Amino acid sequence: MTYLLQALQARAGEFISLRRDIHRHPELAFQEHRTASLVADKLEGWGYSVQRGIGSTGVVGTLVRGNSARRLGIRADMDALPINEDSGNAWSSVHPGVMHACGHDGHTAMLLAAARHLAEQGTFDGTLHLIFQPAEEGGGGALRMMDDGLFERFPCDAVFAMHNMPGIAQGHFVLREGAAMASSDYATITLTGTGGHGAMPHRAADPIVAAASIVMALQTIVSRNIDPLQAAVVTVGALHSGMANNVIPASATLEISVRALDREVRATIERRLKALVAAQADSFGVKATIDWKPGYAVLVNTAAETDFAREVAIELVGAERVTPQGPPLTGSEDFAFMLERVPGSYVLIGNGTDATSGGGGCMVHNPGYDFNDHNVATGSAYWALLVERYLLAHEQVVP
Repeated sequence: MTYLLQALQARAGEFISLRRDIHRHPELAFQEHRTASLVADKLEGWGYSVQRGIGSTGVVGTLVRGNSARRLGIRADMDALPINEDSGNAWSSVHPGVMHACGHDGHTAMLLAAARHLAEQGTFDGTLHLIFQPAEEGGGGALRMMDDGLFERFPCDAVFAMHNMPGIAQGHFVLREGAAMASSDYATITLTGTGGHGAMPHRAADPIVAAASIVMALQTIVSRNIDPLQAAVVTVGALHSGMANNVIPASATLEISVRALDREVRATIERRLKALVAAQADSFGVKATIDWKPGYAVLVNTAAETDFAREVAIELVGAERVTPQGPPLTGSEDFAFMLERVPGSYVLIGNGTDATSGGGGCMVHNPGYDFNDHNVATGSAYWALLVERYLLAHEQVVP
């Protein structure tokens, strides 16, 4: 599919500039007003029917060709992270403490480049919905858009999304059928004891000792309650208590992150965590309260749609640049909620393996990260080909 890559490469400069403009002006969850306006204005200028303000700052652009009843959705995320950029690039963030450290600027640019190509030269029969989502970074923007009637207002037979991945060669595609990304849940545990003098611990109920025991006990959930062949993570990321070395404090707080790649494993971790914390607290004579915050669901790619997405990648770049069944990731992604409603697949595209590859050479969520601009052409060509293959202009069996 060299001709398509060449066509998108020829106009990549325009969208690299757009990507860098978005990068210089990052916006946090549900604050993507400038980005959403830019996206909507571009789509309208290319002839898309555009709906703004879906789920707060979400945008959907729709393009209809022919009379087929088939409907396809493609999603890109738009929000940035609360990180102070240290990339040294000329297009670095102009907003201190906010940066595009996950490549959502690139995801948006790839889909916009494909949108223009499809509007001007695309050959397909059916309805295309381009979904530009706010607040992926923990804000649950996918749920907000769905609560605002996303799939009722813009029905889709399948939905796809793409994310860049550092450490994988630029433009290399990774597909995975089944559970591909972990669920994410969070717990805040507050232990309330009785404060006292550090020299007289028998006159107090020490929440720090209870907290230390809970930290160790929680590690047994994965090692003793979860099938060794299943993936799960329980991380205590923060423990706050006390102010002085001779004072037993009255309370302690733990902040916990939980990840799982299976719905039953996720439920087991929640059940065991609550039971262990209650039992441990009681054994030390302190009171425990648990604030459990459900996060993102397990992201599960459906079989037929993943097979289709895999074949598109092979057609575009060749089998040698496609990993047909990559390993799962313990990161989380709220595209999982869309996949609970509509069949589809979440595709990874390599961002490069080192600093000379054009992507900064470091992992996402890092102050030195940058999206690899070479992927603007590759990613947009992939989306254009996927649309034309899914919404075929002639009769053919597709998933």
